[in-house]
Amino acid sequence: MIRTHESGRLRAADAGTEVLLAGWVASRRDHGGVVFIDLRDASGVVQCVLREGTGGELRSEFCLRVVGEVSQRPEGNENPDLATGDIEITVSSYDILSTSDPLPFPLDEHAPDISEERRLQYRYLDLRRASVADALKLRSRITSAARRVMDAHGFLDVETPYLTRSTPEGARDFLVPVRLQPGSWYALPQSPQLFKQLLMVGGLERYYQFARCFRDEDFRADRQPEFSQLDIEMSFCEQDDVIALAEEILTAVWNDVLDVQLTTPFPRMTYGEAMRRYGSDKPDTRFAMELVDLTAYFESTGFKIFASSEHVGAVVVPGGGSYSRRELDGWNEWSRSRGGKGVAYVLVGADGVPTGGIAKNLGEQELAGLPAATGAAAGDAIFFQAGPKSATLEALGALRLAAARDRGVLPDGGWNFLWVTDAPMFEPTSDGAGWTSVHHPFTRPRAEDEAILTERPGEALAVAYDVVLNGSEIGGGSLRIHERELQQKVFSVLGLSEDEARAQFGFLLDAFRFGPPPHGGIAFGWDRVSMLAAGAGSIRDVIAFPKTASGGDP
Repeated sequence: MIRTHESGRLRAADAGTEVLLAGWVASRRDHGGVVFIDLRDASGVVQCVLREGTGGELRSEFCLRVVGEVSQRPEGNENPDLATGDIEITVSSYDILSTSDPLPFPLDEHAPDISEERRLQYRYLDLRRASVADALKLRSRITSAARRVMDAHGFLDVETPYLTRSTPEGARDFLVPVRLQPGSWYALPQSPQLFKQLLMVGGLERYYQFARCFRDEDFRADRQPEFSQLDIEMSFCEQDDVIALAEEILTAVWNDVLDVQLTTPFPRMTYGEAMRRYGSDKPDTRFAMELVDLTAYFESTGFKIFASSEHVGAVVVPGGGSYSRRELDGWNEWSRSRGGKGVAYVLVGADGVPTGGIAKNLGEQELAGLPAATGAAAGDAIFFQAGPKSATLEALGALRLAAARDRGVLPDGGWNFLWVTDAPMFEPTSDGAGWTSVHHPFTRPRAEDEAILTERPGEALAVAYDVVLNGSEIGGGSLRIHERELQQKVFSVLGLSEDEARAQFGFLLDAFRFGPPPHGGIAFGWDRVSMLAAGAGSIRDVIAFPKTASGGDP
């Protein structure tokens, strides 16, 4: 037996017990011949005391087997920062299981910052650091909590293939050559969407899977080329059934793992309202600073830029009236770096009168009424954007977040969950010549919008629902189409003829000939859920072996 106990689980109640421990030397201290080492394993750290004349050869990260007795620490020597801080191990013998070369960087949590590239190059050492290991342990507990909910509701954990064919999911595929069929390729799945719908046709009714998905897209803090999602599909359900299950999963995770009591049901907001109020389909509702629609206010303005724009909007920046000219120029640079044309502004003086920026372009009455129209107070700044409605709202939404960070309005904590519902079915393609799905082509339109699908596709709304946490989308789903005729109608809006639809999705259309049930589901971005729950800054922090920002694995 290599060990009898785990180091981090020993307590004062174990005093007098002989133990065999195994782990790594986290630190070594020589106090006048008596050597103290902190022995670390996956469970934690315990202090070991070696008698005089021993331990001199031990170095950081040597792997040891220790035999000794659990002892109460002398009064005054307790360490309240350690779970094992009331006890220590009086070592009678030890074996060096393996030695360690000098480390490329210190594993002390309080060591200076180490570059991410360096940490990932030696990820196996980085994983020995408590903060890194704790994030993965938390993720494991989160996954277990979700599984308990799924099992309690009778869902089946079913694996779907990794080697499949390419289907439109909104990103580029990763391809795998088929050795026995030169010139043929498998595509790695961007999601299990079609397979889980076929499982519903197969009568399994309740499916879930912690699925690996692959998308060849640009890297960001919350994106990886391979990622995990909790994928769920259920038959004979309505939107509220899926939402209730999703809320139960999230409540279990936050209550059981983080000891945070969530209140359900979560608030709901339509996509249209979210864009109008926050300029985002994933709004952070922890702070106010809602957008102001000034299109009607400037309907008769002499300021040509506003007069010729489809939409004019503003966001009030608390205390922004103190911005210097240099800081205001910085906002223009920020806008241009995002592809915008700059930020128009006025500053509300201590007397409540707007001045500066575009004040000279506005009429006296327009200017005087701006504080009341926007809710701005003395000392605030009013930032404007104007142009096509959709692009202007998105620009204002980004401006709102950036200004909130700049002014210290954006909170660090809190858990604001929100459902965003009734998203559009379609949006114009990049060239404006056709339509593409906002979610995916299998999303069900609202019953009242089925009649306008082909005539006015831009107005049709979906039975779709995204769950948002503190401004991050952590999950999304919809009810699905299960009728062949309706599915073909959606394909035709997307520009697919019957022959093209059959070539790409014939297997699905054929399956819909054999009594498909109504069904719907949701998928959670599990890396993102874990990241937010752990308070991490990137999903790389909750993935054992992540890719770097450039897509490489050091």
